[in-house]
Amino acid sequence: MNRPFVKMNGAGNDFVVVNALETPFSPTAAQARAIADRDTGQGCDQLIAIEPPRPGGPAADAFMRVWNADGGGVETCGNALRCVGWLLMQSTGRDQVTIDTLGGPTTARRAGDHQVTVDMGEPRLDWTEIPLEEAMDTRGIELQVGPIDAPLLHTPGAVSMGNPHVVFFTDRQDDAFVSGSGSLIEHHPLFPQGVNVGFAHVLAPDRIRLRVWERGAGLTRACGTGACAALVAAHRRGLTGRTARVEVDGGVLDIAWDATSGHVLMTGPVEIEHTGTLTLQPAPA
Repeated sequence: MNRPFVKMNGAGNDFVVVNALETPFSPTAAQARAIADRDTGQGCDQLIAIEPPRPGGPAADAFMRVWNADGGGVETCGNALRCVGWLLMQSTGRDQVTIDTLGGPTTARRAGDHQVTVDMGEPRLDWTEIPLEEAMDTRGIELQVGPIDAPLLHTPGAVSMGNPHVVFFTDRQDDAFVSGSGSLIEHHPLFPQGVNVGFAHVLAPDRIRLRVWERGAGLTRACGTGACAALVAAHRRGLTGRTARVEVDGGVLDIAWDATSGHVLMTGPVEIEHTGTLTLQPAPA
C-alpha cells in the first residue's frame, strides 16, 4: 500500500504526517516502527495521521492520531499539533483550527510566518491524572536516581499535558546522563502508562534549558508537551514566572501558563522538510 506523506518538524521534533481525512490509515505497530526507523525507513520521532473528527467526540476540524517511534500509540504531541494545525490552516485559509486528540481537543492559531500558537489546555496536576501508581504531591514526587544519601536526581515535578511527564531540575544535561536516566525512569513502576522525562535547567525566571527523554521515542530534539510541563513544574516550585522561553536542542518554544484561563499556550516554529510516498509492507497473516 502506497500513501503520500509530508515530512515536517517543529523545533527539530520531526514527523511523518499522513492525510487520512478521506482514506483511513491504520498501520500496525511493526509498520509504524519501520516508517520511523532512521536507517531503513523515512525516519521520525512520531508518525502522525490526520483523521476526520471522531463521531460523538468534541467539535473539531480533524482528529490527530500519534504513533511513537517504537510503534506504540500515544495520546498527543505538542509539536505535532503545531504542524498539523499549520497544514489545516493552509488548506482552509483560516487562521485558527481545532484539533482533537486522545489527550483532548486543542486550538491552533497563526502566530506569524511558519509560527503557530497551540492552546494546550489546563495542565492536569492531581496524581490520578498523571497518572501515578500511588498518591503523592505532584509538585515534588518521591522518586530519585542514585544513592539514597546522595541522589543524582530527585523529587521531580509531575504534570500531565494530555500525556504524562516528570520534570527534574538539574544542570546535568549531557547525552549519556539524559539517555541513561531517562530510559531508567520511562518504565518505572510508579508510572503505569510510562512517562516522558524532562531535564530542566532554570537559567532565569523566564528562561529554561530543557532536554527530554520521550516515552517510546528516546532522546528528542524537542518535546512540546515537555516544554509546557517544564514551565508548569518550574512555576509551581517558585523557580520561574508564568511565562518562559524554553530552549530545546532544535530551537526555542515560548510557553505561557495563563493565570485567568489556567491554559498553557505554546508558540513555536513549523517547517516542511519534504514530501514523498510511503510503501507499507503488508502485515503478516
